[in-house]
Amino acid sequence: MGIIAFLLLGLIAGAIAKLILPGRQGGGWLITLVLGVVGALLGGFLGSVIFGEGIDGFFDLGSWLLAIGGALIVLVIYGAVTGRKRA
Repeated sequence: MGIIAFLLLGLIAGAIAKLILPGRQGGGWLITLVLGVVGALLGGFLGSVIFGEGIDGFFDLGSWLLAIGGALIVLVIYGAVTGRKRA
């Protein structure tokens, strides 16, 4: 998969993860892109370690599921680190 396809996969996976995860996450499209790409990398790594399946192609359902799952994990960590304090 090319770098442009991987960035597009990360952006869409990050946006889907923000839609799936309830709550208010800060950040605009740039944070979504970064979280999605990091999540896609994490999902591909975990998928290759656990299932023997990595991120192979843009139109592969397994690639999308791994990227979205990784983006969800990264989004939870991001929310915990940048959590807003209540007064």
